[in-house]
Amino acid sequence: MAETTYKVAELRAKSEDELKALLIDLKREQINQRFSAATGQSENTSRVKIVRRAVARIKTLLTQSKNRAGAKTSAAKS
Repeated sequence: MAETTYKVAELRAKSEDELKALLIDLKREQINQRFSAATGQSENTSRVKIVRRAVARIKTLLTQSKNRAGAKTSAAKS
């Protein structure tokens, strides 16, 4: 994956399906980075940190959207 930083504003603009697809790609990259680091072949060690934080940001946004959707449905039931 390219040298990309993942800003929260850019991630919020994406749909839930796009976030889930990006999360899968980042998890794959994270696994590859771990193997590269373990074998000593890692060229860009800072990428590990960027990917880890991007995964956390996406998971946070997905949880927030799920909580908002749950709050809307429970408010509608009241």
